[in-house]
This record gives sequence, C-alpha cells and structure tokens, in this order.
Amino acid sequence: MITNFVLLQEAAPAAGSGMMNIVMIVALIAIFYFFMIRPQQKRQKEIRKFRESLTVGDRVITAGGIYGKIRGIKDNAFIIEIADNVKITIDKGSVYPSAAEAQVENQEAK
Repeated sequence: MITNFVLLQEAAPAAGSGMMNIVMIVALIAIFYFFMIRPQQKRQKEIRKFRESLTVGDRVITAGGIYGKIRGIKDNAFIIEIADNVKITIDKGSVYPSAAEAQVENQEAK
C-alpha cells in the first residue's frame, strides 16, 4: 500500500510543468500558423488577384486541363472558346495561375 502511494507521488507533475505545457502548445500553434496557414492564405490571395486580372482574349487552362481563350466574362464565370465556334462556360474558380506559364509556352511554340 505504501509503495503505491510513493509511486503516485512520483508520477504527479511538478508545479512548473503546467506552465511549460501551455508554452509548448502556444509554440506549436505559432509554428502551424507561420509554416502552413499563412503561406496558404498568401497563395489564395495571389490566385484571386490573378483571376481578377484576366480579360477577354487571354489564354487560360482550366482545372480539367482544357486550353482555351476567354471570349466573355460573367459575374462568376468565363466563356471560353476551345475550338472554332465551340464555346463553353466555366466557373472562375477552375482557372489557375499555371495558365499564365502555359500561355507563354503556347506563344513561344507558335
């Protein structure tokens, strides 16, 4: 019985370890913020700025890999011409900045 009591006393945390646990949790949250959340917010802001800068005549690539040229812009959609007299309507969210790189490559190939 006395042995159990002694073991329980040794297992009890010291008075300062509670504060140390809080400091470790705060440090972990800070690491997650600076290495995961903040870069993702920055990337989303750049993508949003890219989509807002697109105009009629720009070449784009959709998330599905469809190449085309913007022929019209609606509130939340683009009208894209993918072949002669073939137009499709896509959501603005399906156009990514990688399209700008592909546009340069397409122009160089011509």
